[in-house]
Amino acid sequence: MAGLYFEEFQPEQQFVHPWSRTVTEMDNTMFSLLTMNPQPLHLDAHFAAQTEWGQRLFNSLYTLGILVGMTVNDTTLGTTIANLGMSDVRFPKPVFHGDTLRARTRVVSVRDSRSRPEAGLVELEHTCLNQRDEVVAVCLRTALMRRKPAQ
Repeated sequence: MAGLYFEEFQPEQQFVHPWSRTVTEMDNTMFSLLTMNPQPLHLDAHFAAQTEWGQRLFNSLYTLGILVGMTVNDTTLGTTIANLGMSDVRFPKPVFHGDTLRARTRVVSVRDSRSRPEAGLVELEHTCLNQRDEVVAVCLRTALMRRKPAQ
């Protein structure tokens, strides 16, 4: 499904995204190394085994990236001009290797752009859940969205 235009978003509209993604040790190691994050909680099994988690944690920034990515097809694919910001990012539960993530989205608000008449702002709350239906990540995202083309 292509993304929605500004006029197609309504406050409190909800999406349950069909994509899911099982995260792996390779994902975690590669992302942590590519982003120059040497945190042993992500990379060192022996270190992580001695923490309260007892195992390595999946990198939270990768979790956030997967969360937003899973929402794109249903919301902003080809219709977004720019992401203007993400706020209120939370990770209430940890993600571990082998967890399967999925996403849902709620439209928080829509408003006209004051500076760009061809666009509007849509505020989206994205929520990531694991296979146990536990919320593992939440973020508020503001997107500058295209209006429908004139017919």
